[in-house]
Amino acid sequence: MSTGTVSAGRPDPSAESSKGAGSSRGAGSSRESDRASAAGPEGGAVPPRVDRAERGERAQLAVDRLRTAGVEAVAVTWVDNAGITRVKAVPLGGLVHAAQWGVGTAPCFDVFLADDTIVTSPLIGGPIGDLRLYPDVERIVPLAAQPGWAWAPGDRYTQGGAPHPGCQRLFARRAVTAAAEQGLTLKAGIEIEWVVALAGPPGEEPRYPTAGPAYGMQRLTELSDYLRDVLRALGEQGLTVLQIHPEYAAGQFEVSLAPEGPVEAADTSVLVRQTIRAVSARHGLRVSFAPAVEAGGVGNGGHLHLSLWRDGRNLAHGGPGPHGLTAEAEGFLAGVLGALPELLVLGCSSPAGYLRLVPSHWAGAYQCWGLENREAALRLVAGSTGERASAANAEVKCFDATANPYLAVGGVITAGLAGLDQRLALPPEFTGDPAQAEPGAVPRLPSGPGEALAAYRRSALLREALGEALYGAVLAVREAEADQYADAPPEELAAATRWRY
Repeated sequence: MSTGTVSAGRPDPSAESSKGAGSSRGAGSSRESDRASAAGPEGGAVPPRVDRAERGERAQLAVDRLRTAGVEAVAVTWVDNAGITRVKAVPLGGLVHAAQWGVGTAPCFDVFLADDTIVTSPLIGGPIGDLRLYPDVERIVPLAAQPGWAWAPGDRYTQGGAPHPGCQRLFARRAVTAAAEQGLTLKAGIEIEWVVALAGPPGEEPRYPTAGPAYGMQRLTELSDYLRDVLRALGEQGLTVLQIHPEYAAGQFEVSLAPEGPVEAADTSVLVRQTIRAVSARHGLRVSFAPAVEAGGVGNGGHLHLSLWRDGRNLAHGGPGPHGLTAEAEGFLAGVLGALPELLVLGCSSPAGYLRLVPSHWAGAYQCWGLENREAALRLVAGSTGERASAANAEVKCFDATANPYLAVGGVITAGLAGLDQRLALPPEFTGDPAQAEPGAVPRLPSGPGEALAAYRRSALLREALGEALYGAVLAVREAEADQYADAPPEELAAATRWRY
């Protein structure tokens, strides 16, 4: 439960605008163009971003570097709308071709559920069509815990070279671009919490390798070799770890990484989780990033930290607003706070997330904000005296690791920019535990997927920003999983999702 300090730095280098995405909200497409793109048309001019010659040159440089590092294959990942990381892999010798022409992948992955059931949506679904998954060669990194392998996040395009309207990573890029068009940059970090257990069959209850107390040195000592190897692998992959420590629940740990651009932070969250999984396997362990490993216990969060910057200045510091917020930062945060019910559809994806999102568990179950208030859904993190100009940021505490991180960051940026445009003000700060307030004094966030889905259906803002294809695919997946587990008792729901994340 660290502060996940967010500081200044360069603008997001991946923040390139998709063709036609000129709206400050990350423009959606017409129904007709969404349908055609999802099906994968053959014709059409290749947009500038799919510059095959340039991609090939950059990929060849990456191949030379990776071959020296002993890499034999590259895993290219994307995250589906259920929050599951999917993958296509190519041998190192095929990387240049993959970078130029992409790797074939079906559009129907956008309507996969966490248990691999396939549903459909108005514009995406069924057996027809094909897409191309392009590895981001600038982000390729050898995997320290998987010798011979490298990893890269992927963007999805149609066969004709147009951006796939269901690509979540491109949605996040559009949101970052919308901020840049207003002269704003953002820094982000996603906290990673996980529970480690002894390896066993899929249906087995977790057996913990340590009985050490919450936040206790005993737990770190008993698993010190394992945690050292996690740190070593992350460091060898070029990631900067701020801290690692035992958490509250049995067998639970957390790692916080240095802040970076929002798209890069989403990439890093994928890489870190897969690295932890790989290191765990080498130690005879398995991990769960699920929000409820055991029903009734404290679960795993995926808290998102964000700070807003203009001309090198942190807008969360030095202003006339509450706790030094500038008017722009306050408007941005007010937009996020007001949209949290519908944003839960993007940031708390699984019905199991609502087993975690309960009062008095530091999960952020109430729609309020407060300085260093770990029970508020939006926690303002001031930082220590002397570093606040670089450290001040806000933490969205109600999100978990079932979220597609690209949807989460893109949705939050979208809501924040809307609040900034409307010059919204934050409501009065709440201090203390809102669960102890008078009933109705502090709004409770949705306590189940049905309430969050109702808010999502009403959100014209998210519908426009996501575009009809992606908006509809997310809705189809959430509705299907809500129906799937509507009558499941908490123990069954926790067990069904425990080892899927």
